[in-house]
Amino acid sequence: MPHLPTADIACPYCGETITLVVDDSAGDQRYVEDCHVCCRPIEVRVSVDDDGMVAVDAWGQDEA
Repeated sequence: MPHLPTADIACPYCGETITLVVDDSAGDQRYVEDCHVCCRPIEVRVSVDDDGMVAVDAWGQDEA
């Protein structure tokens, strides 16, 4: 079974670097994941381009 890609992001609340495991088989997606350090909700957007490259954006729920 192939390994899922990971992405290191900085929590928009506490600033700690956390590692997200990304399920790229679902294509583009948007979801909420709690910070593993401070437990606050982080909005996550995963984009998969035509070549299969994964990009991850993350921001706090209080950001526009």
